[in-house]
Amino acid sequence: MNSNPLISIIIPVYNGQSYLAEAIKSILDQTIKEFQIIIVDDGSDDNSADIIKSFSGPIEYHYLTNGGTAAARNFGVQNSKGSFLAFLDQDDLWTENKLEIQLSAFSKNSELDVVFGHVQQFYSPETDEIFRQNNKCPSHPMPGYLPSAMLVKKDAFLNTGFFESAWQIGEWANWYVRAREKHLKMMMLPEVVTLRRIHAANKGVIQRRSLNEYVHILKASLDRRRSEKSEIQYEHE
Repeated sequence: MNSNPLISIIIPVYNGQSYLAEAIKSILDQTIKEFQIIIVDDGSDDNSADIIKSFSGPIEYHYLTNGGTAAARNFGVQNSKGSFLAFLDQDDLWTENKLEIQLSAFSKNSELDVVFGHVQQFYSPETDEIFRQNNKCPSHPMPGYLPSAMLVKKDAFLNTGFFESAWQIGEWANWYVRAREKHLKMMMLPEVVTLRRIHAANKGVIQRRSLNEYVHILKASLDRRRSEKSEIQYEHE
């Protein structure tokens, strides 16, 4: 394994045996190979570990007691060696040139902190017609403001802070809001970089049950902004 990988790729896994092999393969098939893969098993009790260990290559496997996606991602960041961070969910896939085109964007504009790309959603093959009728899947690519569609400079990520484990579903939304508050320089590429699987257990389906989290995240952001404005006004009085 390269001791100084350019990109550290972090996959949080919890009982991911159904799709994990495809996700890992989509990383190994990337057109650039300078990366470190950190797979953090968040207390799985299925065959995820065996699947991970069946792969060769620059893969580091870590097992943790179940603590949630945010804690698993944070552990990966803490063990990362790259100057860039990328995240892939266990049920998503990358297009083979995902990292290459995002790195190219950084090379053309050194002031960028974060580069996103578009996402194409697809139904997982095992889903039935009733599921598909109840969970619409857009046929066209959409801007991918998601961890799996992001490449971020490690320094910029740390400046924003780690994912907050208090959120069951909204750890990503919370991080993204804080990144905007930090005025990170972001770009959205027109190319599709991620294939997002729609199935019965993914967050896109179950997040409807946790909409209250998003309300609290937005309220916390507004409270921080009001506090900052009050401090500025106080300093100028």
